[in-house]
Amino acid sequence: MTMKGTHNNKWQALGSRRSFLSDCGMGMTGMVMGSLLARDGISRANGAEVAGPAAALIPHLPTIAPKARSVIWLFMIGGTSQMESFDPKPDLNRYQGKSIDETPFKAALDSKYLKTNLRELSPGVHKVQPKIFPMQVGYSKRAQSGIEVSDWWPHVGSCIDDIAVVRSMWTTDNNHGAQLQFHTGRHVLDGQFPTIGSWVHYGLGSLNENLPQFVVMGKPIADCCGGLGAHGANYLGPAHQGVQLAIDPKRPLPYAGPGADVFTEEQQAQFALIDRLNRFSAIEYPEDAALAARIKSYELAFRMQMAVPEIMAFSQESEATQRLYGLDQGVTKPFGEQCLAARRLVERGVRFIQIFHGSNGGAGEWDAHGDLRNGHSRLCGQVDLPIAGLLKDLKQRGLLDETLVVWGTEFGRTPGDQGGDGRDHHPYGFSVWLAGGGIKGGIAHGATDELGFHAVENRHYVTDLHATVLHQLGLEPERLVIPGRQRLEIEFGHPMRQIIA
Repeated sequence: MTMKGTHNNKWQALGSRRSFLSDCGMGMTGMVMGSLLARDGISRANGAEVAGPAAALIPHLPTIAPKARSVIWLFMIGGTSQMESFDPKPDLNRYQGKSIDETPFKAALDSKYLKTNLRELSPGVHKVQPKIFPMQVGYSKRAQSGIEVSDWWPHVGSCIDDIAVVRSMWTTDNNHGAQLQFHTGRHVLDGQFPTIGSWVHYGLGSLNENLPQFVVMGKPIADCCGGLGAHGANYLGPAHQGVQLAIDPKRPLPYAGPGADVFTEEQQAQFALIDRLNRFSAIEYPEDAALAARIKSYELAFRMQMAVPEIMAFSQESEATQRLYGLDQGVTKPFGEQCLAARRLVERGVRFIQIFHGSNGGAGEWDAHGDLRNGHSRLCGQVDLPIAGLLKDLKQRGLLDETLVVWGTEFGRTPGDQGGDGRDHHPYGFSVWLAGGGIKGGIAHGATDELGFHAVENRHYVTDLHATVLHQLGLEPERLVIPGRQRLEIEFGHPMRQIIA
């Protein structure tokens, strides 16, 4: 009895010592290391093997043949207008100034989807805008497939033969909690849940253990609309949440670095000390697989801090490549650098890269209640060239076949006029698109009605997009469940098989 108690006390002391040194020596790196530990099924608290619900941290393997290995997820914050992007509606010009009920399309106001498509956070705030607002930009048929794309997206339009536009998305939140809903599949009133990126991370694990496997760039959505929950993991645990990277070669891991006052040599010495102490314990407990995994994780955490800055070394790229992403222009450079970093991350095996655009501390810059023409034209000018550059660069390097690029926004905008020069929130029908990763190119899937009001053909709730992404990565949504955590049918979604090659 005495020997057993002594043994347990010694083990607890060793665990406490390592945890203390970890906290003091590596700053916020411990949070990132949790992801590395979790891949080996390790609990940081005491070095014991994970059991029960915590076993959710142990990655799975693909259950079907994958067609993609990485995802680049581009999210426009605020609600991009479908009519002025990838679903032009000439009837808006034909009937401009008229009330919807004065047109041949007045049935839109009596549609069952007005109720079944809606779960309001603030009832009555966002009403149907009846006076038809004309398109604020022209459009044309693009490339060989002839898909209609707005003139604000000429560069992405030139890539349309590699893109599947989905014009029939819908969601249930008509306020900006839809930003969180787009990433979790659940209404903001239900709380926060694991995001699509965290499920990918949980389901597939690592391709390159020198780098985070779920990366976030750009300023995330504001607290009003879900905050960090839009790249969080909720009950999957922090090991599977996104790691934020900054376009800053000196400090690309702002939340996981050792701090500006810690020299590389000093931190390396700290890691070496921790490693030495752990190896002493390993001699005493040679059969402890958990301890062996912990040692490996410390080593990987340090290598990650060395590897991430290299991603931001854009000077390694040719001038032609930098121009392709718009790095030579002030307007396009910020988003272009993020897109270029995404390609460099994909090359190095990162699974899921989530890029936000338009965060302004509130609802988002794409929220076009007024001055839609100037606002959308400016924002499109910031992202159109870099996104097209990303698609072209991936394709010319042979990476588009194995990289799934997804472009989306939380909802669309109303066909009706709000305030004379803008459009209100619109969850009933909007557009997203996908490219690469085994997705058919040059197709427009689904449709809204003549005014762009309701998704009426091949309707897809947002988790159908999630299911499509997971399917292309070799994962079945129904198998991604955690004991004791019930998921609703709506959370799983269904792959959009019509756009899968």
